[in-house]
Amino acid sequence: MKKSFIALMIFLLTAGLVVQASDLVIESKTQSYEEKENKIKFEGDVKVSVDDLRVVGDKADVSMDENQKLDTATFYDKPYAYEIKKNKKREVKANILKLSLITKIVKAQGDTQSIVFDGKVPVVVINADEQEYNTETGVMTANGAVTIKYKDLDTFSNKAKIKTDKNGDLKDIELIGNARIKQQGSESLADNFYYNADSKILTAVGNTTTNALMEDGTKLVLKSNRQEYVQDKNIFNASGNVRVWYQDYYAAGPKIAIYPDKDGKPNDVYFVGRSSITQGVRTIYADRIKMTMNPKDFHADGNTRTVIKNIGSGDNGGNSENGIGLGL
Repeated sequence: MKKSFIALMIFLLTAGLVVQASDLVIESKTQSYEEKENKIKFEGDVKVSVDDLRVVGDKADVSMDENQKLDTATFYDKPYAYEIKKNKKREVKANILKLSLITKIVKAQGDTQSIVFDGKVPVVVINADEQEYNTETGVMTANGAVTIKYKDLDTFSNKAKIKTDKNGDLKDIELIGNARIKQQGSESLADNFYYNADSKILTAVGNTTTNALMEDGTKLVLKSNRQEYVQDKNIFNASGNVRVWYQDYYAAGPKIAIYPDKDGKPNDVYFVGRSSITQGVRTIYADRIKMTMNPKDFHADGNTRTVIKNIGSGDNGGNSENGIGLGL
């Protein structure tokens, strides 16, 4: 899941709406100027072009500042914007689209949808209440019920923020508020997700839960305060009230690290700090615990203590005659 999420973010940034210092060309059936509002209005088959960006709609206006310079172009009634670069195309649909000619910000408002195409195939689809792209800072922000679909990967969050450098390469991405990443039956949830391209680390913070579907159809459930995936090493870390459920195992501790087997599949779970693992009525406490999924096994080390519940014949009200003893 984590690798597909990272691939999505890298692809997502290969096509973005860009507004440079260029000529703005607007075509329409009618054009008018109202001095009181200081706006030029366009109606009927409106077509706009700036560099590679194209916008089409039925109605638009362009406001001007006090020096009579063009300020913001606003398109109404569900306009459609698109940009094509080489074999990639990005299109944006919204109820209202605003293009600032001064701040170089493109803002889509109301039922927005962005689609990135590779050739004619839609690869990434983003839906949100509002989307904004600042071409000078390289920051794309989506707000309000944000969903991102990339092949079989789906994400949801209250807000998403993507930052690129001047070359358009990914710097970092955040999924903020009630965030979720889902793929092929596996799902991760957290308050926030954050990915940094330099460190190649994906971090989940706050009420984190991972429901991982294993190849044999079983599930591993992991809950903690913080989770981290190191892309280069294919290592998964979790810390803060860590709890793991796997088949009939339940384990808990302050910190864990999950390492892959020789085939790159997550397999070895190392608990660091005073931890416990429970199987049936037996609970083992230790300073360090290693749990493996294939083969299913565990090893406890350091001040180990075992507690086995309910080994007697039941509640004897404190009468040792019905319990285990030496007959004294």
